[in-house]
Amino acid sequence: MTNENSAYFNPTRENAPVSPSDKTVDVYVETGEKRVFVSALEWPGWTRSGEDEKAALEKLAAYATRYAAVPKAARIAFPAGEPRFKVVERVKGNATTDFGAPAIHATGDVKPLSKQEAQRINALLSASWKVFDSVVAKAPAELRKGPRGGGRDRDKIADHIIDAESAYTPKIGIRMKPPRRDDAVGVQAWRNVIVETIQASAGAPQTGEKRWPPRYVARRMAWHLLDHAWEIEDRST
Repeated sequence: MTNENSAYFNPTRENAPVSPSDKTVDVYVETGEKRVFVSALEWPGWTRSGEDEKAALEKLAAYATRYAAVPKAARIAFPAGEPRFKVVERVKGNATTDFGAPAIHATGDVKPLSKQEAQRINALLSASWKVFDSVVAKAPAELRKGPRGGGRDRDKIADHIIDAESAYTPKIGIRMKPPRRDDAVGVQAWRNVIVETIQASAGAPQTGEKRWPPRYVARRMAWHLLDHAWEIEDRST
């Protein structure tokens, strides 16, 4: 919970310190009792978990290439080469963290958004939807099952995304009936309201016990989209 714990991490060398550079990616660590999440602060959706901080950082690095499809779709430059992470904050997780989903926002998420940052966040969130839609369009309806026969099929995952987003949107003050997954016009209208709400929040204090800061809403939505997009890809073969 403090910047005094800041540290640089190079995933290819055992706890080796590295010097800051233009390629350094600021991350924060959310630690639960059983699981740890690491999230890139400026890259919504680039979030991975592990049994401990080191494992989560290594997983985040391993997914850099897959995540790069998002900034590419958003036409935003993404650091090339081996990522270098700087841990700028550590927060305590909760039961949701241990269940398997990030649950705690970073301290800096409550700072007012600039118009430019809101536009950037929205571009990356919109690109995450685009990546998810593309994966769903290419995937077979029936996905490979897990070792115990578990796992949702493609359409059930797509329905789950809408259901989850309908739980996130009230956190930024949206009261709107979620669309059916097969209603393309309704889905686009739904997404438009989300990005417009985030954009409209620029310049305003991001406070309120029952609200999520827009930065965190975008990060959580993008994580959920990409986590399931990558699951679908992995289970399509």
